[in-house]
Amino acid sequence: MKAVYCVGILDFTFDDYESEPEKSEVVHTIKLKNQNGKVFYDKLTFIYLEMPNFKLSEAELRTRLDKWLYFIKHLEDFQTIPAIFSDEIFNQAFEKAELAKLAPADWDKYEYSLKIFRDNKAVFDYYDIAIDTAFDEGKLEGKNEIAKSARQMGLAIDDIIKLTGLTKEQIEKL
Repeated sequence: MKAVYCVGILDFTFDDYESEPEKSEVVHTIKLKNQNGKVFYDKLTFIYLEMPNFKLSEAELRTRLDKWLYFIKHLEDFQTIPAIFSDEIFNQAFEKAELAKLAPADWDKYEYSLKIFRDNKAVFDYYDIAIDTAFDEGKLEGKNEIAKSARQMGLAIDDIIKLTGLTKEQIEKL
């Protein structure tokens, strides 16, 4: 069974940590333990991101996690895509964010245009396969005709194989 991760992005901090050193931590990785203190199920993990604790500036970002946390915390404030987000994955995330802010009517239009695109692509792919298949069948028929003529002319099987690319069994069936 694949691992399951539940990620909670919090706009508040846990009050329980006021007197503990973890108070300023942003990422909390939690695994459930049973009454004996053993991990209950190692493929179930809860991750909580306490966003108020993330205080790095753009210049201080070092790791990919830092960039993602910065992205999550400041996404609604960006007017343009900052240079630090030059990776393709961040470009995709910005595209998704643009879609997420569409009004319901615009979202419906987007979904409808996406459906039309997918339908057209499916039709194109189907005909592309059909044309390739027909072409391959026509090509095979042409090779068969050449092989028949070559056999009638008395050419050796090995020469016909070289000429047409057919197998010995295919030629013998003709």
